[in-house]
Amino acid sequence: MSDLSAEDRKLVTLARATRARTGAAEGAAVRDADGRTYAAATVDLPSLQVSAVGVCVAMAVASGSRGLEAVVVLTDGDSVADADLAVVRDFAGGGVVVHRGDARGTLAGSLVS
Repeated sequence: MSDLSAEDRKLVTLARATRARTGAAEGAAVRDADGRTYAAATVDLPSLQVSAVGVCVAMAVASGSRGLEAVVVLTDGDSVADADLAVVRDFAGGGVVVHRGDARGTLAGSLVS
C-alpha cells in the first residue's frame, strides 16, 4: 500500500472501516472529481441488493458529483465484479483506477475501468 497516494490510502481506510463496522460482504470507497469521498458497504436485504460500489456511486450521483477519480473495493473475491466496473464506467467513463483488496485492506491489484 506504500506506493499509493495519500488520497488512495484514505479510500482504503474508509472502505476497511465501513466493511468492519457493518460486517458486510464488501466495503468500498470512491473519490469524486471534486475530491469528495464516499464509503459504503454491500446492502443485502430481502427487497434490496446493492454492491458497495453501487452504493458509493449512488451517493456520489445524489450529491451532484460529475465523475470519479479512484475506487477501492475490499472483497473476499478474486476480482471486482463486472457489474461494478460497468457502474463506474457508466458514471465516470473509462480511465478510473479501481483498486481491489481484502478485508484487512491489503491490496491485491489495480485496474482501469
